[in-house]
Amino acid sequence: MVRGFNLLAGGVLLLYPLLVYVGMTRWSHDALALMLLPLFALRLLPGSAALREWLWAARLAGVVGLALVVLSLWFKAQHWLLFYPLVVNLTLLAVFGWSLRQPMTLVERLARLTTPDLPPRGVRYTRRVTQVWCLFFIINAALATLTILHGDLALWSLYNGLISYVLIGVLMGGEWLVRRHVMRGGDNDPT
Repeated sequence: MVRGFNLLAGGVLLLYPLLVYVGMTRWSHDALALMLLPLFALRLLPGSAALREWLWAARLAGVVGLALVVLSLWFKAQHWLLFYPLVVNLTLLAVFGWSLRQPMTLVERLARLTTPDLPPRGVRYTRRVTQVWCLFFIINAALATLTILHGDLALWSLYNGLISYVLIGVLMGGEWLVRRHVMRGGDNDPT
């Protein structure tokens, strides 16, 4: 049951930019903050994750999310809430980047869940994919920062609540196509 609440909170937090936009334009500051507090608190509950890095990242993002809501309430300033997408990108960058310094990258560990006997070409490929995701999180964090600095809530919501998700989907889809080619032993190994 705890896992279900944690997953529910994670799913609702995917709508975070929309919630913040609606909350900042239609609700009181306190109502928005009080709605977000339990969502972030649920992320701190014990849960199971196939990889401990995901659990660590979810908890860190939950702690920072709680801190941002508390700062927003304390200072009566909603702009603190705009930093959450930036924090998520930096957290994911830290997790993926940390794994590059390990014998097995995060993407390799994920790949080995379905392909335990990953060939050396696959190991090289997963390391490259991890590097690409790190670059993506750097760029996405920079763009999230620009939307915060620009000060336009609609632009912030559009980028962080739609465009960045579309870009994630494009990267995942493109990687899937390249991976199919690599797994077939394509002539032009991208590694």
